[in-house]
Amino acid sequence: MKVTLKINGFLLDGARHDLERPHRFAHERVGFLTAGVAAMRDGLMLMVRGYMPVADDDYEMAHDVGARIGSNAMRKAVQNAYRPASTLLHIHSHGGRGRPGFSGTDLESANEFVPGFFQSVPKMPHGLLVLSNNAATGILWLKAAARPVAIERFVRVDRPVTEQWSGHHELA
Repeated sequence: MKVTLKINGFLLDGARHDLERPHRFAHERVGFLTAGVAAMRDGLMLMVRGYMPVADDDYEMAHDVGARIGSNAMRKAVQNAYRPASTLLHIHSHGGRGRPGFSGTDLESANEFVPGFFQSVPKMPHGLLVLSNNAATGILWLKAAARPVAIERFVRVDRPVTEQWSGHHELA
């Protein structure tokens, strides 16, 4: 199954900018994307609807990871994904250029918290995304107990269509 993620360029730039902000004790920032899902002939298309930053007060002190967020941040994220029912993607950045990779800690913690997203929004897939300054890597769980699949393709949409077309035409 092929999974494609489509995101508005302005939204992506805003998320990257937010994730670069310093925090008073966390070494990195995290956030959440919500997305709608469309079935395609060869897989799924995730269409990002919005970005939700994690509030400063929802980070917890941790010396073993770059950032740890508490249950309050997770609760806010799943509430945001509840209506309309949305895919929830945990997102953070590793900076740099080129295709980023997940750390062992990223994968280990995602295996613990992503299945919990299915308790609130059970019919939608959920996952994890890591950004660099010019690329992304993602994985998606289709069901809570399933192994994740790769998000194979990322599409940045920068300009809305400004022309309008009508269904009316002259008959030849």
